[in-house]
Amino acid sequence: MIHLPPSVRAILQQLEQNGFAAYAVGGCIRNSLLGLPVHDWDLTTSATPDEMTACFAGERLLPTGIRHGTMTLLRDGIPYEITTFRRESGYIDHRRPDRVDFVRDLREDLLRRDFTVNAMACDSTGRLSDPFGGQNDLRLHILRCVGDAETRLKEDALRILRALRFAACYDLTPEPQTEKALFTLCDTLAAVSRERVLQELRRMLCGKSAGEITARFFPVLRAAVPGLMHEPPHLPSDFPNDESLRFAWLFSRHTVSEAESFLHALRAENRLRREVTATLSLLPQV
Repeated sequence: MIHLPPSVRAILQQLEQNGFAAYAVGGCIRNSLLGLPVHDWDLTTSATPDEMTACFAGERLLPTGIRHGTMTLLRDGIPYEITTFRRESGYIDHRRPDRVDFVRDLREDLLRRDFTVNAMACDSTGRLSDPFGGQNDLRLHILRCVGDAETRLKEDALRILRALRFAACYDLTPEPQTEKALFTLCDTLAAVSRERVLQELRRMLCGKSAGEITARFFPVLRAAVPGLMHEPPHLPSDFPNDESLRFAWLFSRHTVSEAESFLHALRAENRLRREVTATLSLLPQV
């Protein structure tokens, strides 16, 4: 059973009382099962945007992503994203679906998601829906794509970096088919904006298994950050878990000028550039 905040339970119950299926879904369920803090509760429902509007009549409901079925309910000053169950297809650009169809079945919605550990949901009672074995994969520390790994990663190349981030942050090991697909498809990372690459790197590099994941998947990181040296640096066990220091560590086999070029290409803000380049020259060769 998942413990839901009363505010989240109330929203799900309101949708259920109006005849719709409704669940908390994704990362909030994963973190709850791991005993980690949940910062955002994403909700999903069989209700379409128009049906949500009727369900929450008189409340502030914003069409923040209506093309994809996402509405944001503002309640007591807190935003709650609610998205209609959907099916996606196309993905010609390796990033976004060309077609989105609303569906009424939760399993079909979970089927489009990236990894089993993110393809879990729970209703207002806290009852878990886990059709692809995400809870067991969490228990076994396995990262597994939903369905065929190459299909999932071809759809959205950002999922390749998300896989490394989840592996590093949650101490997960990609299972063989997922691992193979990460290497096979890493060239599609060229379709991902540099800002999104930077966003994923920030979190991955500060993960508790960052050293192991960087070493194991360095060819993937080199596809994300062209120009990185062929061999990964070694991360000492006592190396500080500080964002700027971790970027300096990643670029530690490069000159300060090269590190500056990497950060410029990644659209890093001036603060991060200054801190990384200032500390890089002070680090021992690692």
